[in-house]
Amino acid sequence: MSHGTALFEHSPWVEARADARPASGDRWADLMAVMHDATPDEQLALIRAHPELAGKAAVDRTLTQASAAEQASAGLDRLTPDEFQRFHALNAAYRDRFGFPFIICVRLTDKAGILAAMERRLSHERDAEIATALEQIGEIVRLRLKDMAA
Repeated sequence: MSHGTALFEHSPWVEARADARPASGDRWADLMAVMHDATPDEQLALIRAHPELAGKAAVDRTLTQASAAEQASAGLDRLTPDEFQRFHALNAAYRDRFGFPFIICVRLTDKAGILAAMERRLSHERDAEIATALEQIGEIVRLRLKDMAA
């Protein structure tokens, strides 16, 4: 089953594994089961496949189409120089602390909400952030599936 838009950033294995299993009739639930059944290393690879928010890929215009649209929906394509600096500093601090990019479903928040979440989540434990990142990927995928059905 090929889709015009990738549900998971640069991680076709999730959909491929779901396709290899008996379908429950709920595509999102099937995909989440694969994601949660993956090994910790696979889960980290999935998290690391996501671009930083307002990061290098956004500047270089190398984001996937879905990510570019999602970041634009939260105004991340229209940052002031000060906002860009804050995102850059928080992204770097987060990546240094956890070893993976900060992930949030940007379509469910806005610039201020994202920055507040980045600051708040910097104080979390790594395991909690891995769980939060996977949960946020789940929300991203849920909305992308909904778009495809529309």
